[in-house]
Amino acid sequence: MKLVSYIHNGSEQCGILLDQYIYPTSGMAMPGTMSGLLNQWEELYPRLMGVHEEIIAGKSWGRIGWDDVRLLAPVPHPTSCRDGYAFRQHVAAARRNRKVPMIPEFDAYPIFYFTNHNSIQGPGAIRCMPDHFQKLDFELEAAIVIGNPVVILKQPMPMRILPV
Repeated sequence: MKLVSYIHNGSEQCGILLDQYIYPTSGMAMPGTMSGLLNQWEELYPRLMGVHEEIIAGKSWGRIGWDDVRLLAPVPHPTSCRDGYAFRQHVAAARRNRKVPMIPEFDAYPIFYFTNHNSIQGPGAIRCMPDHFQKLDFELEAAIVIGNPVVILKQPMPMRILPV
């Protein structure tokens, strides 16, 4: 099941994405935004999965065409954002280059820092100050934690970097 946040008819909404259609959660007697959905996740997850199966089976839920919405970040207004320090191979290579052994604690403890949650953006143009192009080190990292499992997104996201 894929959930998306989007703008439709001027308002932020949440829905299930399947093929080229979005099925709004507000039409399923559920919260209409991702934050509302996540705030009741334990209670609503079984219902979401049931509706997803009904959609696959052909039940006629209200739907919106993919081209009729503007996508947002999956969680448009997160209250915090934690950035993983680095992936193991990067840390191991950097330590090897400095001729120091890999630290065994790296695998035992999750290492992260709090980063700017206000910088979360969805697909599309990313506005940058002109001086940011002098030494650009741009990277994309994405992880979504819902409940206990962690899902790492491997799909590239369309984006362009534009000067402000």
